Amino acid sequence: MGRDAGAAIIPAAINHATGQAELLGDTLFDYRDVLTAGDPELLHLAWQKLADSRVGLQVLAVEESAVQRWKDFPLAPFARAPQVDRRRINENEFRSAHTRLGRQMRRLHKLGVSLHVCTGEHSKIIRHLYECKRAHFAAASDNLFRDERRCEFMVAAAALEDNGCEVFTLETEAGTLVSGMVTFRDGGMRRCYTTYFHPEWARHSPGVALLYEVTARSLAAGLGCDYLTGEYPYKLRLANSSRALYRVELNAQQLADITAGPYTQVA
Repeated sequence: MGRDAGAAIIPAAINHATGQAELLGDTLFDYRDVLTAGDPELLHLAWQKLADSRVGLQVLAVEESAVQRWKDFPLAPFARAPQVDRRRINENEFRSAHTRLGRQMRRLHKLGVSLHVCTGEHSKIIRHLYECKRAHFAAASDNLFRDERRCEFMVAAAALEDNGCEVFTLETEAGTLVSGMVTFRDGGMRRCYTTYFHPEWARHSPGVALLYEVTARSLAAGLGCDYLTGEYPYKLRLANSSRALYRVELNAQQLADITAGPYTQVA
């Protein structure tokens, strides 16, 4: 909704499998939020329009910095997002704290594995990375990219971002993709979105070694690193901070009750 005093957008769609409204993006986005500027009453009116659809609402996940825009909704803890805060550590300190992974990168190099970097316009490389992830981890229930449509979405999103997307790969001289990572720059942060490693190289931990190297290079470039949703051991091993994420889940009546009535601004 828009007025001279501002605008508000709730990028939502109804998931007919669940009968609930969800913010756009399927399961491919870690952080969700509304878009609003100017008069806060506009967002309230937009929520009322959504409530008129008589559907429930499910949102995963609202991050700490967005909580104020969701102040009228019950927020339940969902997960945390580990990250490396560049204000608390520099490249040299980071490398000194993780010398074992530095040695791991050198071992991979001795085995004929080299690091390559490209941008989002290199669709062939990005498509190959997601095809490998889909093929080698097809049995994993948490592998989002078993669905080819999600892979193609990421190829398109990376191309759209162009230089804002950087892809790091570890490859053998013969061209085998040992590990790969798709990242996106967002201000002073690098979002580490997708990590892949070849199962036959698992004993060398190439995925963790690549995450280490990408983080160190990011710090050298003045960037922090966001490892996104999930407090997995390999992320916590490198992270020095984390952000809380929340979920919103309401049935149709609860959404209607929250949005009913005129907007009243709290002083």
